[in-house]
Amino acid sequence: MVKVIFFDFDGVILDSMPIRDYGFRKIFEKYPTNLVEELISYHQLNGGLSRFHKIKYFYNEFLKENICDEKIESYALNFSKIMKKELINKKYLISQTIDFIESNYGKIIFHIVSGSEQKELRFLCEKLGLSKYFKTIEGSPTHKNDLVKNIINSENYNKDEAILIGDSINDYDAAHKNGLKFFGFNNDKLKEVSDFYIYNFNKKELSCKLY
Repeated sequence: MVKVIFFDFDGVILDSMPIRDYGFRKIFEKYPTNLVEELISYHQLNGGLSRFHKIKYFYNEFLKENICDEKIESYALNFSKIMKKELINKKYLISQTIDFIESNYGKIIFHIVSGSEQKELRFLCEKLGLSKYFKTIEGSPTHKNDLVKNIINSENYNKDEAILIGDSINDYDAAHKNGLKFFGFNNDKLKEVSDFYIYNFNKKELSCKLY
C-alpha cells in the first residue's frame, strides 16, 4: 500500500512547460535564436533540472563562455518574475491530477519535489490554492535527488510505501537513486522505464497499484 507520494510539479500538477519555454526565450532574447532553441530542447528533455543549472549550461555549452553566480542569479530572478506573472492562472492546472490529489488528501501523504525555484514554487502553490494538500513543497537550487533523500530521512519513511510521480528522466533518476518506485506521467518516452505509467489518474488500474 502506498502511503507517501512525491510529486513533480511542472508537467504533472501544472501544465507550465510552454510558459517556461517562453521564459527562457525571453531572458536570452539578445542571443542567437538557434542557440536559444538548442537550450529549449535541452530544457524540455530535462524538466527536472533547475533553471540555475540550465542558465549555466546555456553559457558553458552553447555560448562557450563562463558565467558567474551573480549573473546566474540575475537571469534566474528575471525568469521568476515572468513565471510568477503568468503561472498563477488556474487554467494551467492539470485537472485529473488535481482531482486525484483532492480525492486522496488525508489518505496519502503528499510532497512536492521540483526543479522549480523554491520560493517561486511555494508562491505559485499558495496562489493556486494547492499548499494545503502538501506536507512539504521543496524546490531548487537543491537537486531533486537530494530533496527526496532529505525528506525520506527526516520523516523516516518506509521506501516500499512511497513512490515518485514525474514526467522526466530526471524524476526517474531521483526515484531510483532513492530506492522508490517511479510512476511516469505525461511523457510517452517514459513508458519503457517507468515501474508504472499513468495514462489517466482516474483509472481503476492506478488505484490497484496504490492500494
